Amino acid sequence: MKNKESIKDMSTADLLEKLEQTREQLVKLRLNNAVSPLENPNQIRNTRKNIARYLTELRRRELEGIK
Repeated sequence: MKNKESIKDMSTADLLEKLEQTREQLVKLRLNNAVSPLENPNQIRNTRKNIARYLTELRRRELEGIK
């Protein structure tokens, strides 16, 4: 999966920035879904999974001592 490879290649600062952007996107998706159903509700699930991927990589780096 290309996404996993690119996550491992990103710097920690880039990961934190991407995590913040993805969290904001999730909030917007949830609000839009509450107002009117999304065309593709799987977007919410995929966004949550991406957040988990970023957090997992950050935690792995924390445990390994990579900064």
